[in-house]
Amino acid sequence: MVMKVYGTVLSTATMRIFAACYEKDLEFEFVPIDMPAREHKKEHFLALNPFGQVPAFEDGDLKLFESRAVTQHIAHVYADKGTPLVCEGKSMATVGVWMEVEAHQFEPLALKLRRELIYKPRSGMASDAAVVEESEAKLAKVLDVYEARLSQSKYLGCDCFTLADLHPLPTMTTLKGTPVKKLFDARPKLSAWLADISARPAWAKVLAMRNQQ
Repeated sequence: MVMKVYGTVLSTATMRIFAACYEKDLEFEFVPIDMPAREHKKEHFLALNPFGQVPAFEDGDLKLFESRAVTQHIAHVYADKGTPLVCEGKSMATVGVWMEVEAHQFEPLALKLRRELIYKPRSGMASDAAVVEESEAKLAKVLDVYEARLSQSKYLGCDCFTLADLHPLPTMTTLKGTPVKKLFDARPKLSAWLADISARPAWAKVLAMRNQQ
């Protein structure tokens, strides 16, 4: 059975799963969820994700939600296909550290900035300049940590591309379309790394899906 990815092409979390599938050369069916119609809050979708959030995922009789759990499933179950995405031995712990950094240090601040700089303007609301300024200052400190790490290693987890690099890519790509871009540009190692992983063929396929929206 072909795996199914439920979500929207504009969701960074859904894009994370697309990227993992494409890195692994896996076939999948994309099932669009109509967010404005609140399809994600209806019973049939809540059976897939009880929190009523995208994405959701099916691989045969296995149903998963939470994008980072899904990408780990893809990386480990389909280890013999496509890009490895994980490392063996001691390096795996380092990959895990940087996956945690993305989830708990980077993403919460990035979400605040996306809300103020993207979602509010789309809804005709004014951004809160104070929230933007505070969040940018905090994010800058997180990006300094990324910069230091990338001064020591080509990629975040080890010397090859892994989930540690894949996980922040959708959100960083989205933020580069906002004034937050200056924070990336000001850090040469981070900027070079982001350009490198953004040029991957799998990511080009994800962007093509998004751009067809």
